[in-house]
Amino acid sequence: MGQKKYTQAQQVIDTLRKIGGYATLGDLYHLVDTKSWATKTPNESIRRIVQQSDEIFKIQPGLWALEECREEVLRRFDIHPKEENSVEKFTHGYYQGLIIEIGNMKHYNTYVPAQDQNRKFLEKPLKEICSTIQIPDFSYRSLTDRARTVDVIWFNERNMPDSFFEVEHSTDIQNSITKFCDLQDLHSRFLIVAPQNRKGQFDKVMSRTAFKDMKGRVAFHSYESIYKQYELMCIAKASEGFI
Repeated sequence: MGQKKYTQAQQVIDTLRKIGGYATLGDLYHLVDTKSWATKTPNESIRRIVQQSDEIFKIQPGLWALEECREEVLRRFDIHPKEENSVEKFTHGYYQGLIIEIGNMKHYNTYVPAQDQNRKFLEKPLKEICSTIQIPDFSYRSLTDRARTVDVIWFNERNMPDSFFEVEHSTDIQNSITKFCDLQDLHSRFLIVAPQNRKGQFDKVMSRTAFKDMKGRVAFHSYESIYKQYELMCIAKASEGFI
């Protein structure tokens, strides 16, 4: 009897098993050895495998784990599927972490507020992946005090805020827009990151007369679009495709 063929799917599964049972797609793209694969698009093959395999399940967009490790992985992430609070806490930290990682790859100084520094991105506290835990003195005290509560900030090489991000899983989007209004005199980008199904709520808030000066200055990005940007940055980094 001939030896059973070692499939691409089994190779992906074995890679997940070796690295602890879970990984982002960005990690899998450079951890799975695809040199022997007869394809010009190995990343597409990996994406297809994780989406179609019964042995792999999705935790968040771009984050996959082995079914055999489900209980252990969820325990390590402190996710209790029947407790919405734990799911929301993990989700918030996951997207803060992705935004920080994108900023790091773009060579920004990245910041998270004190109250979130021990929140986890996967298994790492956010304070371990961001560039700084101290907000730079970029303006008047009243502005830096307001800014220090924003979920993620990217600072440029002059320590000026390039981009402000608020992750809105289920809380009131209006509160974040109000915070951005207080910072509107800064030459910065303002971004709301939320599930795609909250885009209608975002549009409704932005249509209010009170926020007319911010219309066009605040952008909405879905969770999926944030992960896609992270994935593209990981691919470019692995192939030394950007500087």
